[in-house]
Amino acid sequence: MSYFDGFVIACPKANKDKFIAHANLGDMMFLEMGALRVVECWGDDVPDGKTTDFRMAVKAKDDEAVLFSFIEWPDKATRDAGMARMTEMMTDPAKLDPRMDPAKNPMPFDGARMIYGGFAPIVDLTA
Repeated sequence: MSYFDGFVIACPKANKDKFIAHANLGDMMFLEMGALRVVECWGDDVPDGKTTDFRMAVKAKDDEAVLFSFIEWPDKATRDAGMARMTEMMTDPAKLDPRMDPAKNPMPFDGARMIYGGFAPIVDLTA
């Protein structure tokens, strides 16, 4: 069964084009490592909550949009192997892929405020 990684970030609205370029360059690596698809979504209708909401979760500022992204993997084993390879590339300078090099493809958002996690589907409906 598929496995998903989900991400929520705050990105300056002025950096939308930079984010798209960053994602187009780096996200291909997930596909090369076995992901079935990668989806990046720019917040369009993200309401403020009373107790919590997406904006509060990432401490979004007034000039930032909230983004929701996910990676679909064929299964958790493929995801674990792919993420292990990504981690290895990010921590071993000799294995760093230029697409993930912060000097060549800087993150156009504050990665410290990103929330993420891996998810196993429990209900999967299609039309």
